[in-house]
Amino acid sequence: MANRFGAVPPILSSEITPEAVAGSRRRWMQHAGAWMAGAGLAACRGNGESDSVRSPKDMGTPLSSVRTSVAGGWAVDRPTPVRDATHYNNFYEWGTSKTDPSERAGAMRLRPWTLRVEGEVLHPYTLGVEDLMRLAPLEERLYRLRCVEGWSMVIPWQGYALAHVLKRAQPTGNARYVAFESLADPGQMPGVRDAVLHWPYTEGLRLDEALHPLSLLAFGMYGHALPAQNGAPLRLVVPWKYGFKSAKSIVTIRVMATPPVTTWVREAPAEYGFYANVNPEVDHPRWSQATERRIGEGAWEPRRPTLPFNGYAEQVAGLYAGMDLHRYF
Repeated sequence: MANRFGAVPPILSSEITPEAVAGSRRRWMQHAGAWMAGAGLAACRGNGESDSVRSPKDMGTPLSSVRTSVAGGWAVDRPTPVRDATHYNNFYEWGTSKTDPSERAGAMRLRPWTLRVEGEVLHPYTLGVEDLMRLAPLEERLYRLRCVEGWSMVIPWQGYALAHVLKRAQPTGNARYVAFESLADPGQMPGVRDAVLHWPYTEGLRLDEALHPLSLLAFGMYGHALPAQNGAPLRLVVPWKYGFKSAKSIVTIRVMATPPVTTWVREAPAEYGFYANVNPEVDHPRWSQATERRIGEGAWEPRRPTLPFNGYAEQVAGLYAGMDLHRYF
């Protein structure tokens, strides 16, 4: 298992962030911003807008007191231009087009916002997002994001390990799984008024996956509070799984003894599994998962080979030792 899934293709030296840049978050952001501003035409824009970096007025407020982290290892790929990461989104509560979230989510009410942690726990609790952000020190982590549709990004997230939220509630001895429920407000979200999915959007992890150090509760990206179209004010980021596992705009975390019925398993169980680990050897029934297209790179760039567990095999493959990953996809 370790040999099969542990090998990661070497990173070119030109892709590695210089130590002097990585050592200073401010200098790193300047370095990334300069690269974003100079990037070539991005793929899949589809709305005729310029290639400029998204203006500060369109982003959330800047985040302060964020420390750089290498917990579990970072991707060292170049970050996706911020404009692509905030304008090319799957968030069906706003519509099924990639541009619907950025076009429709700007007026979303983000305050007040509370998160309820309940279920198989000794101490259920509800906290507002401001208190949640103070529950643990915020860290910046640069993670690969791989969509089940065959495209990918690299995003700097700001947040902390999901384990902080779960351990505060103290899961009981019956706890085996964790469900994440997103906001479903038809008054704000036009997509919720359609029957394209069963609402609210629900995702889930095994408890050991949720407690893994790489599982992140994110409050920001690119040094600013999350934009609404990217899952504000808080979302899950599980970098070794396909992107649909990382629930957005979460309102409830429920610890459970049995597996939750997740949205895409309910909708299309033959196409989307509960685990949804990135695996180039297991194709989607309608397309290959062996390669991916990196959003923000020029259309002339070749597709990249997809890495097992999205490149995080060394950290997470042990969670699935002995499992048939073709059956438990």
